[in-house]
Amino acid sequence: MADLKKAVTENIPGSFFVDATCIDCDTCRQLAPETFDDAGEYSYVHHQPQTPEQERLALRALLSCPTGSIGTISANSAKQVMDDFPVLVDKNVYYCGFTSPKSYGGSSYFITHPDGNWLVDSPKFLPNLVKKFEAMGGIAMIFLTHSDDVGDVDKYAKAFGATRIIHQEELWSQPDSERVIEGEDPVEIHPEFVVIPTPGHSRGHCVLLYKNRYLFTGDHMWWDRKTKRLENPQHYYWKKSEMARSNHKLLDYTFEWVLPGHGQRIHLPDDEMKKAISALAGQPV
Repeated sequence: MADLKKAVTENIPGSFFVDATCIDCDTCRQLAPETFDDAGEYSYVHHQPQTPEQERLALRALLSCPTGSIGTISANSAKQVMDDFPVLVDKNVYYCGFTSPKSYGGSSYFITHPDGNWLVDSPKFLPNLVKKFEAMGGIAMIFLTHSDDVGDVDKYAKAFGATRIIHQEELWSQPDSERVIEGEDPVEIHPEFVVIPTPGHSRGHCVLLYKNRYLFTGDHMWWDRKTKRLENPQHYYWKKSEMARSNHKLLDYTFEWVLPGHGQRIHLPDDEMKKAISALAGQPV
């Protein structure tokens, strides 16, 4: 639980606050940008919620914070807001919330599908989410972008009898995974699901393309709210030259959504997304 005695000084007065345990994972700023902002190495409350909707989004951020660094000085309705998760993103794609400190607050996603539902990376293993996933048809497949964001995936795999998919170079993090990707060629797991190896952030990093519309990008790239463009990690990477090569590889695909593990997700018309990918691929390394 957040500690008011450790609240960061940038918080403006009011019910919500962020304390000094924040790891700057960006989760709260993704979910409630009207309430939370970036102080450089941590988040803070720059605007107290003024409407019921703003308060609900801030409570979603409170619940999803991996380190429990967000608190309120008065009673809140967080228990009711728990039922919001997983939160619908688009059509049959959901954001799981409840990010895990094991994956540094990385986002995970849930896809409902008639041939079996998918989990992309892993949230915390919580009874509330397990019940929701059960009610939505369970989990058949779990795609892991890379070793950083496995979270509690072993518990989800055991609970649902799900098949875990991970690259050979990341297998050390989930050695019992049922499906292992090798090399750098794309692999069609299902006619609507293609795994694309994108080494760079890590040696065996992969992204998942669903229906030529949604690209789940893990830690390979995200939308930067300030620069208004796609960005790669600037510090935490295995080999930046490989990351640049992976950017060029993505020019061969069509999609409208970038759904990352860290950073902001974005939806653009496919022609604008192609321009955004081209701009990223053209950036110097």
